[in-house]
Amino acid sequence: MTTTLGNFTATDIDGGDVDLSSYDGKVVLVVNTASQCGMTPQYAGLQELYDRRQSDGLVVLGFPCDQFGNQEPGSEQEIAAFCESSYGVTFPMFAKVEVNGDDEHPLYTWLKGEKAGPRGADIDWNFTKFLLDRDGNVLDRFGPTTTPEEFTPEVEKALAAE
Repeated sequence: MTTTLGNFTATDIDGGDVDLSSYDGKVVLVVNTASQCGMTPQYAGLQELYDRRQSDGLVVLGFPCDQFGNQEPGSEQEIAAFCESSYGVTFPMFAKVEVNGDDEHPLYTWLKGEKAGPRGADIDWNFTKFLLDRDGNVLDRFGPTTTPEEFTPEVEKALAAE
């Protein structure tokens, strides 16, 4: 059996369990986020993309991570409040996860195994993005400095595919 996004579960930012198969049929962008990073302003572009294309089947999933320079030190409640008040984030956010190492979330083990980055499988920094098709398969990986505006064409192509 092929592994897809739908094989995983995660804890949402409010502490609830989410079966990621609930996103079957959607084009999904998985992002490891941080509130105190030089790339934190990407939240605005991610939210804009989500607002514009949500009705076409796009969902952005934010996974806060404190593994890079202690740039996500807050609690889930603080992270949620920051994202909402600073960037108007309405896309699904999850509890903090690790994306590298012995305690990495199984979702990230799978994502990295499906699509390595320019320096290998490990996540280099905050705001690494994975684009998944409607069947939950990894299509592409975008580095931390690649902005949502830069990979919008790939998102559009994924949304157009049947």
